[in-house]
Amino acid sequence: MAQTIGRLTALKVDKAKQPGMYADGGGLYLRVTPEGTKNWVLRYMLAGRPRWMGLGPVSLFGLLEARARALDAKRLRHEGVDPIDARRAMRQQAQLEAAKAITFKQCAEKYIETHKASWKNDKHAAQWPSTLNTYAYPMIGALPVQAIDTALVLRVLEPIWAEKPETASRLRQRIEKVLDSAKVRKQRDGENPARWKGHLDKILPPHARMRTVVHHAALSYAEIGSFMAALREQDGISARAFEFAILTAARTGETIGATWGEINVIDKVWTIPAKRMKAGKEHRVPLSARVVEIVKSMKENTGKDVPPDAFIFPGAKSGRPLSNMVFLMLLRRMGRDGLTAHGFRSTFRDWAAERTNFPSEIAEMALAHTVGDKVEAAYRRGDMLEKRRRFMDEWARFCAATKQVAQGNVEPMRRKS
Repeated sequence: MAQTIGRLTALKVDKAKQPGMYADGGGLYLRVTPEGTKNWVLRYMLAGRPRWMGLGPVSLFGLLEARARALDAKRLRHEGVDPIDARRAMRQQAQLEAAKAITFKQCAEKYIETHKASWKNDKHAAQWPSTLNTYAYPMIGALPVQAIDTALVLRVLEPIWAEKPETASRLRQRIEKVLDSAKVRKQRDGENPARWKGHLDKILPPHARMRTVVHHAALSYAEIGSFMAALREQDGISARAFEFAILTAARTGETIGATWGEINVIDKVWTIPAKRMKAGKEHRVPLSARVVEIVKSMKENTGKDVPPDAFIFPGAKSGRPLSNMVFLMLLRRMGRDGLTAHGFRSTFRDWAAERTNFPSEIAEMALAHTVGDKVEAAYRRGDMLEKRRRFMDEWARFCAATKQVAQGNVEPMRRKS
């Protein structure tokens, strides 16, 4: 007997209040839930087992529309296609197409928002949007992230690849990360056009082979004594902070961010937490007698009762450190605007290599440099604090001498046994 269809009418659908299943025929049912909502479902067989497919609520689809939707589903089933799987695939495709319409700028902003909490300092967090705003967004920011290909990436990178190699390298890495993130989020597919190894390295020349390295302007170590004498004549917190930075071979950010809780005057050690270090690793700095004097003088000026998180070298605004431009301004006032604060780390490294017999790893550790060689890294598993203490004391003595032997006529300092 042929299955009866068309059992329901619009009036029956409207009056159905009792929870249950009301058959229209051909596998189409009106379902009334205990909560009183009404929707359409289709029952069909697949591999000998029943499958139930929702066709939508009565509020959106009337009886005739429900029958039409059921018929479309049964036609798919007749062709050997599971209508539920077909609908799921269609929805996924629609979602993918919508996701692919998201622009590169939207993806980048999402990436920055997600990751900025893990970045170690505000400067790094600010560099991301700044670099992308300047170089990437004008070219590809408004384009769908799916549309970004190798040609577009090259349009962004090539104008600055030789002129600004460091910026270009960081920009490429940031574009690559944004595109990788977009792929994981199903917003694009295919290979990453910003990938370097095996891709862009076949098109763009490596920076190591094409650029002339521009070093930070550095003072000759033969002049450090007279410079330090002039620096000690300078008044103010910035001068004491700069002297502190030179004598500890620390970076500007590490110095101006130093807090009282990091300093142990009794043990003469400055412990910089990992979150403030470029390499993300805690760094201990042995303090020479002159550095301890500077710290004590700052304590006298600040007062005895200062919280551990207070800055040793406070800025003009309460609760804020010195500006990261303060050393450059100081050098200009001293008539040495051809130098940079970072360059004094090079002065320290040159002195260590040419005026001492301390092993190079001692100097590298004093500078908190990351060691790439596995053998040296294994040797340097500890931080060699006591050896570095003697090393930094030698540096302080050298800086305190106002007359230095001219470079080229020097006798290397001997390590103390």
